[in-house]
Amino acid sequence: MFIPGFEEVLAASGAISSFIHRTPVLTSRQLNTISGGRLFFKCENFQKVGAFKFRGATNAVINLTDEQRRRGVVTHSSGNHAAALAHAAVSRGVKAFIVMPSSAPEVKKRAVAGYGAVITFCEPTLEAREAAAAAIISREGATLVHPYDNFFIMAGQGTAALELMTEQPALDAIIAPVGGGGLLSGTAITARHLNPGIRIYGAEPLLADDASRSFRTGVIQPAVKPATIADGLLTSLCERTFTVIRDNVDDILTVTEASIIKAMLLVWERMKIIIEPSSAVALAAVLDYKPLFAGKNVGIIISGGNVDLKSLPFSQLS
Repeated sequence: MFIPGFEEVLAASGAISSFIHRTPVLTSRQLNTISGGRLFFKCENFQKVGAFKFRGATNAVINLTDEQRRRGVVTHSSGNHAAALAHAAVSRGVKAFIVMPSSAPEVKKRAVAGYGAVITFCEPTLEAREAAAAAIISREGATLVHPYDNFFIMAGQGTAALELMTEQPALDAIIAPVGGGGLLSGTAITARHLNPGIRIYGAEPLLADDASRSFRTGVIQPAVKPATIADGLLTSLCERTFTVIRDNVDDILTVTEASIIKAMLLVWERMKIIIEPSSAVALAAVLDYKPLFAGKNVGIIISGGNVDLKSLPFSQLS
C-alpha cells in the first residue's frame, strides 16, 4: 500500500497547475463574529466541475500510462468525482466509464453526462457500485480510478491545502469534510508538513459518522445506512486514507443535519456564494465546537458547490 507524502503533493501541484483553477480564499467579517475565530475559506466550489475532486482526478489521468489511456478509466461515484474524472479524462482523449447510483442528485447526473462520459446506473449500495465497475473493467480493460483509495487522487487533493497555506501561512487550525477521506488525508499530509503544530480536524455528519467511529476505535468502521443531506460524505474510509488520518488528524467532529443546513444558509446569505451541504459540514463543526476555534486563524476547505437548486434544504429549518 503506497501512501503519498508531501513531495507527491508538490509534484501534483506542478503537474495539474495549468489545468485547474487556483481557487480564491475568502473571508467574512460576519462569520468571524459569529464563530469567534478568523476564518479563511478555500473555495473549491469555484474549481472546475464545481468541486475539489477535479484536482485529484486530473492528477490521476496525467499519471496514466499510454496503454491505460488507450483502454480508458472507470470509477463509481455519487457525483463530484464522477464529473471530475469524466472531464479530466474526456478532455484529454481518454474514455471515461462512470458508475453512478440511481439516487445521485439530478444536477450531478446531468453534469457527468455533459462531460461526455459513458454512464452506468446501479442500485445505491457500495456492493452494487463495485460490481458494476468490476464488470466494466472485465469488459473494457479500463483502469479503476477510485474516488479516494488512490495514490494520485490523495496527492492531488492535498494541493488545495497547499494553496491555502501558501496564501495564509499563519493558520492555527485547518478543517475539511470527510467521507472516504481523500480530501482530509491530502489536507493532513500537506498541513502537517508545512506546520507541524497546526491542529487538523475532519468534519462529518452525525448521521454518517463512520470516520469518527473509526478514528476513536482505531479500526475502520463501515457506514451503516447513512441518511444525511451531505450526499458527498456517504462513503467509508479505506486503509490508505485511514492510515494518514489516524496518524495526523487531531479529531473528527460530528454535526447534526440542522447544523449543516444552518451553516449552508449562513454562507449563502452572508458570503453570497453557493456551497453544497457536504461543504457546509466543516463550517458547521467550527460553529458547534466554538471553544476549539475561538480566537484562532482557521482554514476551512469548502469542498464544492454542486447543489440541486430545485431541491434546497433550507425549508427544513424551523
